[in-house]
Amino acid sequence: MTDLAISFEDVAAAHARIAPFAHRTPVLTSTTADALVGGSLFFKCENFQRMGAFKFRGAYNAIAQFTPEQRAHGVVTFSSGNHAQGIALSARLLGVKAVILMPIDAPATKVAATRGYGAEVVLYDRYGEDRDAIGRRLADERGLTLIPPYDHPHVMAGQGTVAKELIEEVGPLDVLLVPLGGGGLLSGCATAAKALCPDCRVIGVEPEAGNDGQLSFRSGAIVRIDTPKTIADGAQTQFLGNYTFPVIRQRVDDVLTVSDAELAATMKFFAMRMKIIVEPTGCLGAAAAFGGQLDLRGKRVGVVLTGGNVDMARFASLIADAA
Repeated sequence: MTDLAISFEDVAAAHARIAPFAHRTPVLTSTTADALVGGSLFFKCENFQRMGAFKFRGAYNAIAQFTPEQRAHGVVTFSSGNHAQGIALSARLLGVKAVILMPIDAPATKVAATRGYGAEVVLYDRYGEDRDAIGRRLADERGLTLIPPYDHPHVMAGQGTVAKELIEEVGPLDVLLVPLGGGGLLSGCATAAKALCPDCRVIGVEPEAGNDGQLSFRSGAIVRIDTPKTIADGAQTQFLGNYTFPVIRQRVDDVLTVSDAELAATMKFFAMRMKIIVEPTGCLGAAAAFGGQLDLRGKRVGVVLTGGNVDMARFASLIADAA
């Protein structure tokens, strides 16, 4: 028994629930990447997931468990983009109305895609307004069910299917590197990884400017920070969740940070050497692998690439300036 929000059984159930609808994304390898670190890297490419990011998994798993009354009234969430699109697409597939609260500076491509899936988009200022409060108000006023981007057991379990698939495909890992924002993906992946290969070291990676997860992990209590300014827009969270943090504290081995410059360089590597587009947040784990913070020599290393939703003009600018 556990008092944590999710177990491996929850992840397995989520996997069965979403399997007919989510893509089983490819795992890519690169001899060049392996040579850089001296180990074997396995990139789980969620940039090829439906709506372009892993967020579809948790979103679909959550809405699929709505009661008939909840389905009739609809869903509301807040997100800088990928969870927004995941909820919007999942809601459309399940015949549920979706209202999405998005920051005014969210990537235009993500806002357009969210609207394209049929959701109503409500804009707010992430630096001056409280998205949680606005989301709760919309839920109360319209009778909607709030599904937050990460701090929800059904979302966490859905995200954990990423690691489950990866390990089932490539076998046991020595290290698993997972991008960290609010902790939904990391908590879910850690739950799956520790069940399938208990000796695997699970490491969360977040941007230097938004190191609330690292501070929380090392202090043993949730640390709140101001909204970080980083190119990793999917990791501009201010604090870990009440559900995600206990799981991370128990099942994760460490939390590291990388710079925006390292993220841009990693984006360029993927574009130039592996011919794939990965958004800045999606590069967090890979940047840690390439950055030399870890000794990966002789190790089998799983690296989650969380998504590929990035404005092409911005993408070109970032990689043009990258080292």
